[in-house]
Amino acid sequence: MQTGHKHLKRIPAWLPEEAAVIYFVTCCTASRQKVLANPQAHEAIWDAWQRVGDWQVGRYVLMPDHVHFFVAPLARDASLSKCVQSFRSFVTKTLRPAGYPYPLWQREFFDRLLRSNESYASKWEYVRQNPVRHGLVTEPEDWPYAGEIHPLEV
Repeated sequence: MQTGHKHLKRIPAWLPEEAAVIYFVTCCTASRQKVLANPQAHEAIWDAWQRVGDWQVGRYVLMPDHVHFFVAPLARDASLSKCVQSFRSFVTKTLRPAGYPYPLWQREFFDRLLRSNESYASKWEYVRQNPVRHGLVTEPEDWPYAGEIHPLEV
């Protein structure tokens, strides 16, 4: 049965076997509700990333109404859509009893396959500066809802 989901389910066949694969993913809250930048949501999101199975999460920044993160597959046939679905489902189930809105997430998410070390470095710099651009802190190091779970190699 077709679900209409158009995100990549596999790593592209044209990518060499030895090539590192890192995706840059953005998930937004439903109606862009500002409910994520707090310790409770941060903990739920951190816990969810420990359970994504065939994927490792690298650097991330949690904003009030969206989260940016980098993720790499542990297996060549790992599904990014299933990874994100599992992550968002776990976070929703954890936060819903605490009064968080439902639905918590927008239906779609955004992803980009990174192709080089420069791409990862430049995307990370963009993500790291996000709280500064939004006027939440003056220095990116001051934002408490950012970090790295696993170092990802390009």
